[in-house]
Amino acid sequence: MTRRFGFALIAFFIGATAFAQLPPGKWWRRPEIVQSLNLSDEQQDRLEGIFRASAVDLIDLKADVDKSAIALRGELDRPQLDRAAIHRVATHLSEARGRLFDRELVMLIEMRSVLADPQWNRMRNELDRLERPQQRPMQRPRP
Repeated sequence: MTRRFGFALIAFFIGATAFAQLPPGKWWRRPEIVQSLNLSDEQQDRLEGIFRASAVDLIDLKADVDKSAIALRGELDRPQLDRAAIHRVATHLSEARGRLFDRELVMLIEMRSVLADPQWNRMRNELDRLERPQQRPMQRPRP
């Protein structure tokens, strides 16, 4: 697999939400991924439909997470801390993150169902390979 393909896929699972994190853009339309996974036109169209059906929800849910994070920062920056307000806002942020994670996961499951097992395994193998820490030769300490 090409290095570009690997870097495009690595974003697929990076981050705190690991499996629910999708790469930016339409990875199923990138020629190197289409070729490597041997995606059919029908698969690309189905992935496109899943993306379009999810996009508005994901935008709204991400906005809620961002607004909640801003509100929490605002509460923490106040000269007089209101612990109850901080807890309320933090709870809302946690719930907003959970809703976003759930929606991303549903989209991932739907996209996964479009891929045949060998296609999914090819993608996972590349991701696993890229996620492993690179082995570096031991460096001698400087004198």
